[in-house]
Amino acid sequence: MLTEQDLIAYINKSTERANIDNISRTKAYQYFYLEFPEIEWSFLASMVSRNAGWNITDMHSPMFKRMLNHRIRKQLFSTYERANWLIFSDAYPQLLLYQLSCEVQKPLFHLLRHFSVSTFMEQEWLHFWQSRDKDRLVNALIINEQNVIQGPVTKHPFYKYRIFMNWPYLMQDILKMSAVLFPTRSGYIYAVTVHDFSNLTKRIRLGKQLANILFNPIYYKDFLDFAIHTEHTGSRNDYLRYLPHSDAKDSPILRFVYPVIEHQDNIRKDWYLRGGVKKRWWKKEHNPKNIWNGFNKKRKLIQTLSKLM
Repeated sequence: MLTEQDLIAYINKSTERANIDNISRTKAYQYFYLEFPEIEWSFLASMVSRNAGWNITDMHSPMFKRMLNHRIRKQLFSTYERANWLIFSDAYPQLLLYQLSCEVQKPLFHLLRHFSVSTFMEQEWLHFWQSRDKDRLVNALIINEQNVIQGPVTKHPFYKYRIFMNWPYLMQDILKMSAVLFPTRSGYIYAVTVHDFSNLTKRIRLGKQLANILFNPIYYKDFLDFAIHTEHTGSRNDYLRYLPHSDAKDSPILRFVYPVIEHQDNIRKDWYLRGGVKKRWWKKEHNPKNIWNGFNKKRKLIQTLSKLM
């Protein structure tokens, strides 16, 4: 019979193996969701992680190479990669502990403390185990993971001053040129604006809006169909190939242009013990409008203008 130390070692090894790069993370989230569809956050994480991959490879597209120098593009890559890695290192042990709890038919969430996971999530997983409240668990995981990256990324001096207070980020924020895309194989894309990413409450609100859209009965089957039948490569061709008259040749495959990055996981302090949860973080959100047409037009315009630089 496996001991708790055996389980801890297994989770650490499995998380390390799956946390190699954006591709491995995205696939791990999706595989888990297909095995445990009651954990809806895992599907949300996989779709958002796809977007992170597309944004990462943008740094190697001709458009961005013309507009931004190598140093800025490297810093932007570092921001996406660090946030992506941190969230996975915190969330995947939670998912594996749920899987193990199901296998032994008893909650093992007291082990979360061995992976620097907040006590907030220990409470929330126990609540889910007893209530099976899927919506509450999705919201809790969104709240937790956005708090996880608040200190190490959005408030970290390097990212704060080199990224979030620098002109490329401020310009794209003003022009609303950042969006999360949920594609389908029919060519329909639901796009939601990402605005003021450094603001914790706004990121939590965005996460809840994205969950609403992803699991809306009108769209869910098409989004899932896309995910199952479209290999995630990090290239925007993953979804652009389903659009009529699309030219995605400028979007590279992630593993062709980026090496594996080694991260140092500093001991994370429990954000919940320091600040708790704000009531507005639990508030229900309405679906934002689909801004795909406007977003796509602006992106094409900037791509054209970049060729004149």
